[in-house]
Amino acid sequence: MKKTLLLLIFISVSYAVFSQTDTTVNKKTGWKFGIALPAIAFDSDIGFKYGALVTFYDFGDGSTFPNYMKSIYAEWSRTTKGSGINKIMYDDKKFLGKNIRFLGDFSYYIEQSLDFYGYNGFASYYNHGFEDATSVDYLTRMYYKMDRRLLRIVTDFQFPIVENKLKAIAGYSFYDFNLNSVDIEKLNKGKEESEKLPTVESQPGLYEQYISNGIIPEDQKNGGIVNHIKAGVVWDTRDFEACPTKGIWTEALVIYSAPLFGNKYGYSQFNFTHRQYFSTLKERLMFAYRVSYNAKLSGEMPFYMLPFYQNTLEVRDGFGGAKTIRGMLRNRLVGDGVAFGNVEVRGKVLETKIGGKLDFYIALSAFADAGMVTQKYKFTQTSGASVVYGDESLHLGYGGGIRFGINQNSIVAVDYGLANSKQDGNSGLYISLGWLF
Repeated sequence: MKKTLLLLIFISVSYAVFSQTDTTVNKKTGWKFGIALPAIAFDSDIGFKYGALVTFYDFGDGSTFPNYMKSIYAEWSRTTKGSGINKIMYDDKKFLGKNIRFLGDFSYYIEQSLDFYGYNGFASYYNHGFEDATSVDYLTRMYYKMDRRLLRIVTDFQFPIVENKLKAIAGYSFYDFNLNSVDIEKLNKGKEESEKLPTVESQPGLYEQYISNGIIPEDQKNGGIVNHIKAGVVWDTRDFEACPTKGIWTEALVIYSAPLFGNKYGYSQFNFTHRQYFSTLKERLMFAYRVSYNAKLSGEMPFYMLPFYQNTLEVRDGFGGAKTIRGMLRNRLVGDGVAFGNVEVRGKVLETKIGGKLDFYIALSAFADAGMVTQKYKFTQTSGASVVYGDESLHLGYGGGIRFGINQNSIVAVDYGLANSKQDGNSGLYISLGWLF
């Protein structure tokens, strides 16, 4: 599938810089505009992507600066073929005036071509030629795609136990999935005959084959509702959340979904993530690593809940890709249990002030990411050829990135990752905000 990404980094940074009106240098107070980043991309199938994401921070009386007291993240984007993201996140470290942290996430995703590569990592065969129109193996550019509409609401609370380092976590999440085959007729509108995609009936993709072979159950193929409750603990000694130079951030969560309130399935999960940060050369050179283990404890998880990684700050969609294993295809690691890790070396190559008002830095990074399915997703196959092609082993990605930091908290991030195996794809370019962890 032909893709061209248009990123105007200098526009993003300039917009962030010149949108700031605060005149103080070292301490910020009250609400401040963070950053605006244009979402600009083109894909020959889903069309031109347009939109923006913005951040705002409340520093209160400035006593905790550069750490904020409240933040708002908002993202809105659309493509000319109808895909879109609608997302708003709110983070409040003094919820209702108490020493309680509240995190809320309200999102609605319209994904006309969501990645779907099967289950259990290398056990599912991937052939890029199936989706490459120039290959002799070509079937359809939508072979590894499906349509997903997802409404997600997440509410989490953190309660202090020991000072402000050890905290208890409690939360509730709601998911409403609407799944289907890719709308080929819609994607073909306006295309030349030679560029049109074959219909799902004439050339089914992997999602359709999994349904016809009984690998995706009938009561899961079109999605459903999932309600979660979660509980756990977090130990957090980071010196600065946006760009830690020292400290530990470790958490353990138990997630439970009861077969009630619209849930079709009941199950429980355990998620553990540990992160640690070191620095030298007056905090200009930093080293950070993260290890995470995610496993099913009981019950049966519907296949559409398998790719999600949860931590105390967010819910991430996709083992593989921008936020877990860079360079790898998104959703390549799908199983009942997944472990992954990241190692990064981060170095600030420039620190300055713009106009005597704004703190600004540029940092470079080198990283290595790894992961594998540790607990296989067990499925039933009623027809068709076997879909188990090999044994699972370690998946690797590596690469580098650059960060543009404005007033400490606003960070434009660009990472480029390479996959170690062709079974995991080729490479990926990722544009977002902040450090990976």
